[in-house]
Amino acid sequence: MHFGKVDYSRPSSAFGASTALSAACAVKLEAKKSGNPIAEGWYADPEAAVFGDKCWVFPTYSAPYDEQLHFDAFSSSDLVNWQKHENILTNKEVKWARRAMWAPAIIEKDGRYYFFFAANDVHEGEVGGIGVAVSDRPEGPYKDLLGKPLIQKIVNGAQPIDQFVFRDDDGQYYMYYGGWGHCNMVKLNNDFTALVPFEDGTIYKEVTPERYVEGPFMLKRQGKYYFMWSEGGWGGPDYSVSYAISDSPFGPFKRIGKILQQDASVATGAGHHSVMCAGNDEWYIVYHRRPLTETDANHRVTCIDRLQFDKNGFIRPVRITKEGVLPTSFK
Repeated sequence: MHFGKVDYSRPSSAFGASTALSAACAVKLEAKKSGNPIAEGWYADPEAAVFGDKCWVFPTYSAPYDEQLHFDAFSSSDLVNWQKHENILTNKEVKWARRAMWAPAIIEKDGRYYFFFAANDVHEGEVGGIGVAVSDRPEGPYKDLLGKPLIQKIVNGAQPIDQFVFRDDDGQYYMYYGGWGHCNMVKLNNDFTALVPFEDGTIYKEVTPERYVEGPFMLKRQGKYYFMWSEGGWGGPDYSVSYAISDSPFGPFKRIGKILQQDASVATGAGHHSVMCAGNDEWYIVYHRRPLTETDANHRVTCIDRLQFDKNGFIRPVRITKEGVLPTSFK
């Protein structure tokens, strides 16, 4: 499913033949943008996806760990007007989750929606980690698929959080995940109920790039794999996003540089993002940041801006804005 960008450069016949009036209307329409943040409230770690004729954003409810017991979602048919869907998954459904429900990832397969999440800020010997829930609708309600975490163990030093599920062109699903400065990738079975070995018999592969902290994300463009991650401390102003490019989903991922970071005139702590394509090589980045007026680490908001590539395929540094993006229709 592709986005189709509305062309406001053409005067509409409904505005009459007056060039001046047409120009005035065009300016007015051009100024109508999403604004940032896209929704009220404290939300972080957003996962963006397009299902049918809508864009969906699934964030973390940004609050003290013991209060992070549910997920909300937001949907839009134009990237400007957003509808809130409350409590799409709560800890009442996930019996093993007692706190710190974080950083969702979502994938649609065969008409069902699989919602991956982390819970409990798990440490060695504790119950928690990465779980998965399922629904017949993107807005839920979601039901715990396994009744236990899909990944609970600490492997290669990676805390099982911040998962991202990636479908390669051959139909294989991989998950990239990890906190505490380490990133693993695993191979998922067809119904997302278990991990399966790679060809060499291993279950977990560490793919940690330089300066990696958490928040992995993968996209594929023109045959290249773009691996992204967050750096710095999530509660501080230096939180940011960097990336690498590889010919393989397994890497190696050599750090190229930062693409998202604070702007002292706009906001601080810009990081933990996702990316979506609007068709015709038109890309958007959805991320969280901290308003300049806020010092509480949990006071984070979800925003959207354009992401662009240069002629050589490198990602241009993102300019974070207060205005956000222009309206876009889905076709």
